[in-house]
Amino acid sequence: MKLVFFGDNKLGLIKDKTVVDLSGLVGEINAPTPQDLINTVISEFDSRYRARFLLEAESATGIPIRDANLHAPLPRPGQIVAMAANYLEDGALKEPRPINAFFKSPESVIGNGDTVVIPPSPATIFHHEAELGIVIGKVAENVPADQADQYIFGYVNFIDVSARGLGGVSFYWGKSWDTFGPMGPYLVTADEIEDHHNLQVKLWVNNQLRQNYNTSDMGHKIPRIIEWASSIVRLEPGDLVICGTNHQGLGAVQDGDSVEIETEGLGKLRVSVQDKLKRAWPNGIDKEVGDRVAGRK
Repeated sequence: MKLVFFGDNKLGLIKDKTVVDLSGLVGEINAPTPQDLINTVISEFDSRYRARFLLEAESATGIPIRDANLHAPLPRPGQIVAMAANYLEDGALKEPRPINAFFKSPESVIGNGDTVVIPPSPATIFHHEAELGIVIGKVAENVPADQADQYIFGYVNFIDVSARGLGGVSFYWGKSWDTFGPMGPYLVTADEIEDHHNLQVKLWVNNQLRQNYNTSDMGHKIPRIIEWASSIVRLEPGDLVICGTNHQGLGAVQDGDSVEIETEGLGKLRVSVQDKLKRAWPNGIDKEVGDRVAGRK
């Protein structure tokens, strides 16, 4: 099932190329915000909502996706745990680096059709990082790796926009700017993804393919990620864990760019880029970064 927020933050699901309105089925939820709503739907999905939603989809007539004005499916996750340097760089690294992560601000999230706003801060460059996002389905504390799949509700596309050269290695300064977390267009439930370790992730800038890698290249696999993250923090329904990126294919994002990400089975997310300072960097792939992360220089 592909869940979305659309219009004036109504909950919907994708049926063929339309959006079916589910708002009439979730009216009993006391939800001050859209995130509160989706958190409740996630936590009670199997017990209360899955069957209702499927029945509604069978009989309802949706509106065309192009007319639906989709928003981020997780408008403000309680936590975004972001894995750092978690890929083997197309096999260039024989062993994964020590497991590591950082928190990315929930305020960074934007959705399909929105705009990444490059701040005036003096970064050396701003990069795109295409990532697979894992949506937590139930409270997760000290989860054993062999049970981790039971805690996954679904998956989303995520672009970890990154400012380089600010405060040395400050992840907070480099990662948590408003609009630096494009997500969507859908939240795809776990049953639709056969193997999360065999998904092709692609990202384009102005129709030029930049990143193109498979999640099989992940260093620390998803069960280990959930085991480790949940040993440190309590993960709640609707929290997001992003799996890191393969740095081969990274490049600049700058004013006027159109950026698209598509992970197999998760749809295609499109955002634009705006920079009032109109700064410019070389177009294309930043091979120097890819080589450095892969240990080639």
